[in-house]
Amino acid sequence: MKIDLTGQHILVTGGTRGIGAAISRALVECGATIVAQYHENEECAQKLKKELGSSVHLIKADLSGAMDVARLFSETIAIFRERLDGIVNNAGIAISSDIHKNAVDWTDDWLKTMDVNVNAVGLLCKRSICQFKKQGTGGRIINISSRAAFRGDTSDYLAYATSKGALISLTKSIARAFGKEEIKAFVVAPGFVRTDMAQKFINQYGEDYALNDIALQKLTEPQDVAPTIAMLLSGMMDHATGTTIDINAGSYAH
Repeated sequence: MKIDLTGQHILVTGGTRGIGAAISRALVECGATIVAQYHENEECAQKLKKELGSSVHLIKADLSGAMDVARLFSETIAIFRERLDGIVNNAGIAISSDIHKNAVDWTDDWLKTMDVNVNAVGLLCKRSICQFKKQGTGGRIINISSRAAFRGDTSDYLAYATSKGALISLTKSIARAFGKEEIKAFVVAPGFVRTDMAQKFINQYGEDYALNDIALQKLTEPQDVAPTIAMLLSGMMDHATGTTIDINAGSYAH
């Protein structure tokens, strides 16, 4: 069965690198037009634009600031001419913050993590729900969490695990509250995926640490996550609204 997203307009945050880039490619391949948000890496963004052509629109935005998040959404709706079908809240940060760091710096790390990983997602979900209701069409929200939401993480990543846990209750609440209005919400919770962000962890702990933690012989790649996102946006899994799909190479099952 072919996944068909022809005519769909979808916003993907963090959509030009790592898992986000793989998601963007998969959605365009299935016929969607997307807005891919990015923050700093202009080279990666332009490379993806050149690869995918007119099916992708780029918007640079800093998700740690509420005003920029609002601007991102407004510009997305303008590009899509007031029609949004789905959003993939993929962007996230993981700051290694030693518990013995001074309280001011540790708190700064905590708050920045929450701004990007929770507050921006909450605001984008809120704006998307209002847009879906305004259109009268319904829509689909996919929030990218992590296995860390369920099994926890190392002491250096307390904020990251906490932020990803928040997305679970947010998504379940959206699914329950707005399902009758044809608004569906899902969580995808990857494990360790080979990305630039993950490379920082590998550099810190070693690749053997990551490999020994999974059931399969090789680390999960971004392209292993993307097809599930496309399937969820297609409507073929709408009755799974509110649920979490684990993609973690057997390293955790909840």
